[in-house]
Amino acid sequence: MSRMNRTDRPYDLVLFGATGFVGTLTAHYLAEHAPRDLRWAVAGRDERRLERLRASLPGGADVGVLRADVAEPATLRALAEHARVVATTVGPYVLHGEELVAACADTGTDYLDLTGEPEFVDLVYVRHDARARETGARLVHACGFDSVPHDLGVYFTVRQLPEGVPLTVDGYVTADAAFSGGTLASALTQMARARRMLAAARDRARHEPRLPGRRVTVPTGTPRFAPEVGAWALPLPTIDPRIVRRSARALERYGPDFRYRHYAAVRRLPVALGGIAAVGAVTAAAQLPPARRWLSGRLEPGEGPSAQKRAKSWFTVRFVGEGGGRRVFTEVAGGDPGYDETAKMFAEAALCLAFDDLPRTAGQVTTAQAMGDALTERLRAAGITFRVAAHR
Repeated sequence: MSRMNRTDRPYDLVLFGATGFVGTLTAHYLAEHAPRDLRWAVAGRDERRLERLRASLPGGADVGVLRADVAEPATLRALAEHARVVATTVGPYVLHGEELVAACADTGTDYLDLTGEPEFVDLVYVRHDARARETGARLVHACGFDSVPHDLGVYFTVRQLPEGVPLTVDGYVTADAAFSGGTLASALTQMARARRMLAAARDRARHEPRLPGRRVTVPTGTPRFAPEVGAWALPLPTIDPRIVRRSARALERYGPDFRYRHYAAVRRLPVALGGIAAVGAVTAAAQLPPARRWLSGRLEPGEGPSAQKRAKSWFTVRFVGEGGGRRVFTEVAGGDPGYDETAKMFAEAALCLAFDDLPRTAGQVTTAQAMGDALTERLRAAGITFRVAAHR
């Protein structure tokens, strides 16, 4: 099925999970920034909440409302058949996401999500990548702070370096932000499923094609002081380096031998040590169902930081790239990473898939692979910084 065969669908874009915390922010961003001729709808399981959301949107009278429920696969199939692009905020994705992916892959509908769950991404690749390639659907995961600034930031950095030579890039993340209930639920679910996550990664490795003549590695690294950024570098166990790895595998511009390492940058050693201890404690607690339920209850799904708190939040990711005798320092930066900027990234990625002239791709793809330059320019225009800080 070609993408041209989908132009007669009622909607260019459907936002599923629109009444959740990030879903509502995304809906408002679309209402305020999308092209006037965008045909779009909000979707979820509670029509009354969807109607209230629509009434709160600028120009909301033109926004459609679709009822769909993850517990009713037929409604997800209908949702996919009504849209050219489906963007979903409904997680934890490993528990609630696969039926919608399957529907999109089968109907040739482009799909985006906000997952930071490696197990889910690997399961989708094994089970649905081949069908999506047949129908022309693009399945794009991690379209928020996980992992757009890191994936596109590495892509941007690589483009400042020579071609056809071994390249290394290190990314250093600093941020001041708060969690929502949905983010906490997804993180705890992932921590509790370590064995299944490893099994899914091994299954994916058996299905992935070899990479003849090229090598891509994303070693975890070890805690260290990084003089290039003047901070302690702590390896970040997030999905981001895995997404970067897949972009590097897909794009020859990353060179014949590419390596990426991903860190949190912390100025003070006591804070760094405290962060390591806190992550270890939460990970251990997540293995015990009563403790996991207690932690989940601290912040319910649908809850999140206030507008005042988000207005004071920010993120910066600094990259150090080397290759061919050249060294480059780049930076991606913006406001509140988890919510305001995630909603912006998510909405712009969906609009990019719907309207921009992009490389021809299908199956499970990354933001850099499917949308690289176009999405970078969209985000720059929307206020997220991509810049070269220095060359050496």
